[in-house]
Amino acid sequence: MKNTPLLIGFLVLICSLSACDTGSKSALGFSLPDGDVTKGQKNFVKLKCNDCHSVAGLDELREGVEPIMTVPLDGKTTHIATYGQLVTSIINPSHRISRKYPLTSDPGSGESLMRNYNDILTVTEMIDLVAFLQAQYQLEEYDHTRYPSMTY
Repeated sequence: MKNTPLLIGFLVLICSLSACDTGSKSALGFSLPDGDVTKGQKNFVKLKCNDCHSVAGLDELREGVEPIMTVPLDGKTTHIATYGQLVTSIINPSHRISRKYPLTSDPGSGESLMRNYNDILTVTEMIDLVAFLQAQYQLEEYDHTRYPSMTY
């Protein structure tokens, strides 16, 4: 009971840092239906995502394409992008630009060089595209640092 205010303060801090925002711009309650991976792959090519993005094991997606750049969208990772992160990356690519790919943004403006698809892509196409993208990643377990126990 003595630590209750401390616990409440800690929970409020965690909630504020983890986007527990319930304001009018909150993503709380945002949900889309499951997409079709096969249709998403077709949309990937139709929208020419393959001009700049590669997918391991699907080299045929870049056959006959003169790549503008190569930003991989696949592989083993210790962090899978959430559905919301992938949707945001498509509709607002300047929201977060990976430091691993400095050539993907305009150095003067900090804006992503990715095409804007907001007036081209239907909601269904986006849902399918996100399903395709999510299917390309494999969660890789990583070794946690093991610390010796401290005894005093």
